[in-house]
Amino acid sequence: MRRPEIIDGKDFREAFIAATSWLEKIVLDINALNVYPVPDGDCGTNVLFTMRASLAEAAQTSDGTISAVVRAMAKGALMGSRGNSGVILSQIWRGLAKSLEEKEAIDGKGLAEALEEASKTAYQVLSNPVEGTILTVINRAASAAAKQVASGDGNLLSILETTVEAAKASVADTPNLLSVLKEAGVVDAGGHALFTLLEGALLYLKGELDNRSPQLIASSLPLVGSPVQLPAIEEPYGFCTQFLIKGERLDVGKVRERLHNMGKSLIVVGDSQTIRVHVHTPTPASVTREASLFGALSDVNIRNMDEQHKDFLLMHERQTTKQRASVVAVVNGDGLAKVFCDLGASAIIPGGQTMNPSTRDILEAVEAVPSDNVIILPNNKNIIPAAQQVKYLTKKNLKVVPTETIPQGVSALVAFVPEADFETNAERMAEAKATVKTIEITRASRATRLSGLDISEGQAIGLLDGKLLAAGDKVDEVIFDFLARIGLDGASLVTIYYGADTSEVEADQISSKIRQQYPTPEVGVVNGGQPHYNYIISVE
Repeated sequence: MRRPEIIDGKDFREAFIAATSWLEKIVLDINALNVYPVPDGDCGTNVLFTMRASLAEAAQTSDGTISAVVRAMAKGALMGSRGNSGVILSQIWRGLAKSLEEKEAIDGKGLAEALEEASKTAYQVLSNPVEGTILTVINRAASAAAKQVASGDGNLLSILETTVEAAKASVADTPNLLSVLKEAGVVDAGGHALFTLLEGALLYLKGELDNRSPQLIASSLPLVGSPVQLPAIEEPYGFCTQFLIKGERLDVGKVRERLHNMGKSLIVVGDSQTIRVHVHTPTPASVTREASLFGALSDVNIRNMDEQHKDFLLMHERQTTKQRASVVAVVNGDGLAKVFCDLGASAIIPGGQTMNPSTRDILEAVEAVPSDNVIILPNNKNIIPAAQQVKYLTKKNLKVVPTETIPQGVSALVAFVPEADFETNAERMAEAKATVKTIEITRASRATRLSGLDISEGQAIGLLDGKLLAAGDKVDEVIFDFLARIGLDGASLVTIYYGADTSEVEADQISSKIRQQYPTPEVGVVNGGQPHYNYIISVE
C-alpha cells in the first residue's frame, strides 16, 4: 500500500475494512474488559457488528468520493448500532460525514477537522456524557490531531499516527478518569475498540498489517489463549436442543462429559433415573444420538435459533388494532417472552445480555406492529441508546420507557392500559418501573476486586438494581443477603425468574425458604429461561 498524502472514498473504505478485521482479532479480549465480572461482556462485539453494518451500507454506493462513502458508513452504523458504544460510534461516523460533505478526498487537515466534528457530535448525543469512556478517547484523539495541524504539520499519515497515539494514551488513562474502571483493573472497552479501529486503519495505509496482531492495553486480564473465529453473520446460535433421558443408574457426570464438546450453554441436571439436557448446537442429531446411548429420550424440543433471530418478532395474537398504542419489548428467554406476551406486549425482540439488538432490529419491530403509537421497553441499560435512535427513523409516535431490568419492564407493562391515552400510558409506565427492586444472580466470569469485594472466578455474585454489591460461595446466601438489605416488611410480591442453567427444584427450594423467613409477601416462581443469570428476582 502506498503512503498517501490524500485518500478518497475507496481508500477510506478499504482502510476500515482492514480495521474491522483488525478489531475482530481482539474482540473477545475487549469483551472481557467488563467492569463487572459477569458473563455478558459484549462491548467489542457491539462495535464489531456496528462496523459490519457500516461497511455493508458503504459497499452499496458506487460513488467513490470520501463524502459519499462516509455518508453511507454513517447511515449503516446508525441502522446497525448495538449497545452504548455502537450508538456512540454511529454518532462519530455522523460527525465525520457532516465534516466531509461534498468533499472528494481528504488530506491531513481535513482529517483533523473531521475528527473534531466527530467528537462534538458524539458528545451531543448524550445528556450526561461520562469521561473515561469512548467519548474521552475520540475527544483526545481529535485534540491531538488539531494541535499538530496548528503546528504546521498537515501530513495525512503523520496526523493519523498522532491520532492513534493519543487514542492509545487516552485508553490507558481511562481508569484514572473513571473510578470503577480503576477498581476493576480494566480500561474502557468501548474506547479500546475505537483505538483498535483507528490503529488498524493506520497500519493498513502504511502497509504494515501483515503478520501482526493487536495488543490489549494496560489490563490485568490475560489475552485469550487461542484465537476464535467469529462467524461472518450475526446469528451464531444454531439449534436450541432440549430433552429428557430416562433410565436406570444414570450418571449425570458421564452424560455431561460425553456431550461437553458438542455445543454451547450445555446444562445437564437430574438424578439416576431422569436427566434433563439443554445445549445450543449446530448438530442436534449428533447430540441426541450420543445421549440415546444412556437411556430413552423423551420431551425432545429442537428449535432453530438462527430462524428465530431472523424472524425475531413473536407477534402477540390479540386484536392489537383496537389498541391506542403497541408495546415492543426486548426479552431474552422463552419463559420471559411468554410473560411479556401474556401481559400485553405486541412484539418481542429476542435480546438482552450478550445479544443486544441493533437499531435496525428495533425499527423493524416498531414498523411491524399495527399501531402508530409505540412504546419500547428495552429492559437493559445497554439497549436504551439504540432504542432512542429509532425516534429519528420512524414516522410513528414513539416513546422509550427506559427500563434497565426485566422486573422494571414487567412492572411497566402491568401499568399499561390498552385503551388509555398514549401519553398517559407512557407516563404511567415510567412511574411504575421505579416501584420495583431487581436482584440478579450470576457466576463471576473472572477473579477481581470490585465494590470492596474480593471475588473469585465462578463465585456467585449479585447485583441490586444493576450494582454489584454481594458475592458468596452459595447462591441462596447471596439472595438472602439482598433480601435483608431491601427489607420485605413493606413488600407485597416477590417473583423469582429462574434461568436456563437453574433447575426448577432449586428455585422451589429457595422460594420455600423465602416464604418461611418472610411470610408477608406473596412469592411466585417463573421459568424465565434466561441465559447467564441463574436468577432474576423482582421485589415489589
